[in-house]
Amino acid sequence: MSKIIAINAGSSSLKFQLFDMPEETVLTKGLVERIGMDNSIFTISVDGEKKTEITDIPDHAVAVKMLLEKLTEFNIIKDFNEIDGVGHRVVHGGEKFSDSVLLTDEAIDEIDQLSELAPLHNPANVVGIKAFKQILPDVPAVAVFDTAFHQTMPEQSYLYSLPYDYYKNFGIRKYGFHGTSHKFVTERAAELLGRPLEELRLISCHLGNGASIAAVEGGKSIDTSMGFTPLAGVAMGTRSGNIDPALIPFIMEKTGHTAEEVLSTLNKKSGLLGVSGLSSDLRDIEEATEEGNDRAEVALDIFASRIHKYIGSYAARMNGVDAIIFTAGIGENSSEVRARVLRGLEFMGVYWDPSLNNMRGEEAFISYPHSPVKVIVIPTNEEVMIARDVMRLA
Repeated sequence: MSKIIAINAGSSSLKFQLFDMPEETVLTKGLVERIGMDNSIFTISVDGEKKTEITDIPDHAVAVKMLLEKLTEFNIIKDFNEIDGVGHRVVHGGEKFSDSVLLTDEAIDEIDQLSELAPLHNPANVVGIKAFKQILPDVPAVAVFDTAFHQTMPEQSYLYSLPYDYYKNFGIRKYGFHGTSHKFVTERAAELLGRPLEELRLISCHLGNGASIAAVEGGKSIDTSMGFTPLAGVAMGTRSGNIDPALIPFIMEKTGHTAEEVLSTLNKKSGLLGVSGLSSDLRDIEEATEEGNDRAEVALDIFASRIHKYIGSYAARMNGVDAIIFTAGIGENSSEVRARVLRGLEFMGVYWDPSLNNMRGEEAFISYPHSPVKVIVIPTNEEVMIARDVMRLA
């Protein structure tokens, strides 16, 4: 039995999940919020009951120390020595990391150097890694990268049609994200289909506040909708997705905003929020459409139609598709979005059952048994993928 902790460190937060491996039993999970601010919030699940404490947690090292102390206080572990490995989610691995990696000092430095590619995420990931190293210096730690799964993409997928020197000199290319999730659900889909992953053509739709689509052929990502950053691809909760790049100087001229301000608008004030003017939360948008709100209806249509187009594009790219997968918060829970995405795909062999689609958050086939292309809802589990990689590498 090995106790493995999976960590997702944000700039002011720390999500954790403790597993008993290889059984993959979740012993506890929780969240530290508002790190470095007044009234930090520590939440942990003990025997299915949430326990919350409001206190001051000045930095990630204090958050880690508090987390480990709480694990012993609630008798989840006897002492720190019971932790056999730590797995860290890292957003960007660049071209350097095509797989998860054991965290040496050299690897940590390389992750830090990739911060210019993910300035909002990698620095926070490194802070989390160093905080654990400080308190558990002898426990093996592994980094699991959001980008790694997509490193199998061919040049025709990852290169932009820009001067080639931009790629060679600055690393400007498509990287793709949500790789850990896409990997988990495609592997699970192969199990559910009872077929080898190597012979399957799958389209994975990770639909949350951030959303990305991936074409996975023979278990390898061959294309994905996000790009150099997670701003590209389909419309999302607050992100625009793909737009004409010439709009940026045009918007700057019309509004007097700087490039940074326009980029902030594209990242934080666009997507469902921007079009609807109401909310970035899909549940609010769906509620408003039921009440006859026209802009909410348009926002929902844009969201679903962009995903619909990617599915058609990726089916063409792979000369067909065996299954379409829906995952993440919206993909798992919104029957309305799934219905809007799937409508009109009958021409390529997608036949889905509205009654089967009418469910939330469960693993299920929602296509008819005779449908040539299967449609599967699979709840994602990035944390268990992290724990598995710790077991594999540590």
